Amino acid sequence: MITRLHSTAVFVKDQEAALDFYINTLGWTKAIDQPMGPEYRYVTVVPPAGGAQLALEVPAGFHGEGSVPGRFNGISFVTEDVDATYAELSAKGVRFKSPVEDMPWGARATWFYDIDGNEFFLTADQEP
Repeated sequence: MITRLHSTAVFVKDQEAALDFYINTLGWTKAIDQPMGPEYRYVTVVPPAGGAQLALEVPAGFHGEGSVPGRFNGISFVTEDVDATYAELSAKGVRFKSPVEDMPWGARATWFYDIDGNEFFLTADQEP
């Protein structure tokens, strides 16, 4: 039986620059930093509350040349207060697709970009 999601990947141009963004701008923690041969490094970060890790992959790494940074990847992040998080991250220079808005299903949400243009969905945590 599958019990949890370990990680998912986003493709970045520079792992060190991406680490700086996720750790120093978003306030996440580096979870794994492991060389996997002479030209590949597996690096993951995790949000403060834990959960699944985000692997910061370079295109020529494990997944090959067909993977590129800078696109919508289907990854969603949850926060207790999306308006406060939007304000906090905007003040730190994080670029958003639009201000927070009410979604058709009732949640408040927005989209933001990392330094490589990867687009993420950000929404308030809702009780089922």
